[in-house]
Amino acid sequence: MTTAGSRPQFDAPARAIREVDYGFFGPGSPTWKVWTAPTALLGFQRAVVLEHFDPDLTAAVADVGGIYSDPRGRLDHTFAYFLIAAVGDGRMAIEASEHLMQVHAKATGVEPITGKRYSANNPQSQLWIHITGWHSVLKCYEMFGPGPLDPEEERRYWAECAVAAELQTCMPSDVPRSRAEVREYFAAVKPRLCSSERAHRGMHYLLRTPWDKGLRLWGGSRIVAPAVIATLPRWMREVGGFDQFAILDAAVRPAGRIAVAVLGGERAKLAVLRSSIGPVTARLYREHLDAGVPLEPVTVTPEQARARYGSAGRRPQLNVG
Repeated sequence: MTTAGSRPQFDAPARAIREVDYGFFGPGSPTWKVWTAPTALLGFQRAVVLEHFDPDLTAAVADVGGIYSDPRGRLDHTFAYFLIAAVGDGRMAIEASEHLMQVHAKATGVEPITGKRYSANNPQSQLWIHITGWHSVLKCYEMFGPGPLDPEEERRYWAECAVAAELQTCMPSDVPRSRAEVREYFAAVKPRLCSSERAHRGMHYLLRTPWDKGLRLWGGSRIVAPAVIATLPRWMREVGGFDQFAILDAAVRPAGRIAVAVLGGERAKLAVLRSSIGPVTARLYREHLDAGVPLEPVTVTPEQARARYGSAGRRPQLNVG
């Protein structure tokens, strides 16, 4: 999938989130636990900001302009996709994945700094989006939520991250499968990451959305931003132009943990999702809470789900040039 700004409008399939099976991970999985925690809201904002360090994704954001014309709608539909991949059934996940990839296959252009063509489905950019998303949500879960997963849960989490990557155009051999491999991945891609005037605009817009896009988004982004920035390494803050004082880092960490604890109830989480993200994500989360036992109470692999529910039983043709 592309960034929040470059993604075309995405509507969740008109069916309940978990009807035919338990999806790829199932009850008790670390993915369900981490991605439905209130800290996922912080991790999500962190992820969409970090995507701008990829120059191709920055070009897509600037060319499409979705985050500037409808930031709440774009963020809502982006988070909805992540949530479907994490807790939706195999049918909904495959339908959402195929729809997005088919639309993104048409989303290409020229990255102005290098003069090279970009594609929304480029495997390297897709991997950056995927890893920053899963890493950011876990990072915020650790810093502001219950704390680190136990070693077995963490091993499972990164294994599940690799499974979810199969919904995108990522090369399976490139997907990290442990925290150590994630660190190696970040070190390997750092030389091609950069910032620019357009990247700065996108990152700052997401961290502190202007008031004319709605008071809730204006206020919510500013409340969340200091906590998100506190999770980032110094070099990213400096390159992105949004560093903050160490004393603020120290203050927001305990404050963030208190806020997350207050929002731990399901009713409170739903209210926050509706007000700060949007109705599609809130609907899917409510369906996740209310879902009973699916038709087949088993987990499936993306390959199995694609064979059952995918168009022609295969991954659609992609334009990655």
